[in-house]
Amino acid sequence: MTNPFLTLEGVSCVLPDGRTLFSNLDEQFDSRPTGLVGRNGIGKTLLARIMAGLLAPSSGRCVCSGEVYYLRQQVSHAPGSRVADLAGVRGVLEALERIEAGSISPVDFEAVGERWSIRQQLQQALASSGLSHLDITTPVSRLSGGEAMRVALSGAMMANADFLILDEPSNHLDRPGRRALIEQLRYWAGGLVVISHDRERLETMDRTVELSSLGLHSHGGGYSVYVQGKEQQQQAAIRQLEHSRLERRRQERAMQEQRERQQQRQARGDRHGREANQAKILLGRQKERSESSAGKLQNQQTAAREQLVQSVREAARQIEAEAPIVLHHASALQPSRRLVAELEAVTLPFVAMANRRFDLRLTGDQRVGVVGVNGCGKSTLLKLLAGLIPPAAGSCRLLVEGVYLDQQLINLQAERSALEQLRAANRRLDEGVLRMRLAQLGLDAQRILLPSASLSGGERMKAALACLLYADSPTEFLLLDEPSNHLDLPSMQALEDMLRGFGGALVVASHDEIFLGRLGLTHRLEASEGEWNLRAW
Repeated sequence: MTNPFLTLEGVSCVLPDGRTLFSNLDEQFDSRPTGLVGRNGIGKTLLARIMAGLLAPSSGRCVCSGEVYYLRQQVSHAPGSRVADLAGVRGVLEALERIEAGSISPVDFEAVGERWSIRQQLQQALASSGLSHLDITTPVSRLSGGEAMRVALSGAMMANADFLILDEPSNHLDRPGRRALIEQLRYWAGGLVVISHDRERLETMDRTVELSSLGLHSHGGGYSVYVQGKEQQQQAAIRQLEHSRLERRRQERAMQEQRERQQQRQARGDRHGREANQAKILLGRQKERSESSAGKLQNQQTAAREQLVQSVREAARQIEAEAPIVLHHASALQPSRRLVAELEAVTLPFVAMANRRFDLRLTGDQRVGVVGVNGCGKSTLLKLLAGLIPPAAGSCRLLVEGVYLDQQLINLQAERSALEQLRAANRRLDEGVLRMRLAQLGLDAQRILLPSASLSGGERMKAALACLLYADSPTEFLLLDEPSNHLDLPSMQALEDMLRGFGGALVVASHDEIFLGRLGLTHRLEASEGEWNLRAW
C-alpha cells in the first residue's frame, strides 16, 4: 500500500475499575516512522492494542487503511514452540508441507496464498538478523531473550502488513541486534509506530508522538526534536498561565476601582438629595436607580470574574500535571578501595562462548559497565557475583553481599502488591513514607495495591527497584542486569541520577550505550570471542 493511514477518532479507554486512562484522542498516523512515548502506566500498550484492533475502545473508533501487525513487548511462547511458531509462520509452513505431500485442499492453498518461498524467506530473514545458526525447527527454549525478540521481529517484517506496531522492540537486544533493527526498519515501506524509551532508536524516527495526561501531542522529528519541542510547549504553557493570572489580578483591581467609584457617586447623590430637601418619592426613585445600577454592575463583574477564572483553569490544564520522578540513593557510602569480590581462573557455567578462564578483582570504588552480545554470559556473570550460582571452574570469593536485580525481576512476586512487598523489605519506615517513595517513582496510589502481575513492564521494574534499593539494610554492592528495560524516559533519567551518586561498588549490564555513558562508570568489562577484557571507561 502506497499511502497507509491509521486514524484515531475520539478514542477513549476506561478501565474496569472505572478509571479513565485516556479520552477523546484524535490523531492520524501515516507512512512516516513514528515513535510513541509516554510515562509508564499512561496507557501506551493499551492504545497500541486498540490501534491494532485487538481491543475495542470505550468510545470513539480507530480506522486503518489495511492490516495491522502488533508485536508485544513480552515475547511469549507455549511449551514446545519452535522458531516457526515465534515467527508466526507455522500454519503457512504446515499447509505448504501438506501440499508438497499431495494435498489438494483449498484450505491449504488459501493458507499459503502467494507465500510459496516462505522457508527461504524466513531463513534469509534470520540470516539478516544475525541468526543464521537457527532454523525453523529450533526450539524456542534454546533462545536467549534477545534471540527470541529478533526471531519475532523477523516474523513481523515478513507479515506483509500495511501497518507495523512494535512495543518496546529494543528490550533484550544487544548492540548488533539494535543496529540490525534500525537498519531493518529503515527499509520498511508501510506505516510504522514504535513504542520505545530507547533514545537511540527514537532519534531515527521521522515523528515522535507523546501520550500524556493532556492527550496526544505530535513533534515533527526524533528524540532530540521531541525533547526540545516538549520543553518549549511547557514553557509556553507556563507563560500563558502566568499571563492569565496577571490579567485576572489586573481585572480584579479594575473592577474593585469601578465598584468604589460607583459607591462614591451613589453616596454623593444621596447626600445631594438630602441637602436639596428633595421629596421622598424622588429620593426613593433615585435609590432604586442606584440599586439597579449596582446590581447590573455586580452581575457584569460576576460574569467577567467567572470568565477570568475559566481562562486561568484552561491555561493550567495545558501544563502537564506530572510530578518529577525521584529515586533516592541506595546508600550514603563513600567510595572505598576495599575488596568486594575476587574471581580467580573462573569459567562461567551454561555459556558456550565463555570457554576461557579469566580473573577479576572488584573494589568498592569501582563502577563497571558490562557489555557484549546476547549469549556471551553477562547475566551469568552477575548471578555469579550475586552468589546465586557457582563457577564451572575456578574460585569466586565474595566479601560483600550484593543486591541483584535480574531481567526477569525474580525478586518481585506476581501475586503480591508492590506496597506489600516493599513493607516486607523495609520494616523501619512508616507505611506513609513507603507510599511516598513509590509515588515519587510515579506509581499510582491505587496501582501499588494491585498484584504486581497487573502492572505494566515499567511499573514492575520500578516496584522491583524500590524493594531492593529501599530495603532495611543499605547495600555496598549493586548488581543490575538491564535495569533501564521498560522504564520511561523520566524514570530512566532518575535512575541515572541515583546511580551517579551511589557510593558503593556498581556492576551494571546494559546494551544501552547512552544509559551507560551517563552513570559515571570507571571501567568497561567487555566479552569478545569468549574472552573478558576489563579496561578504563
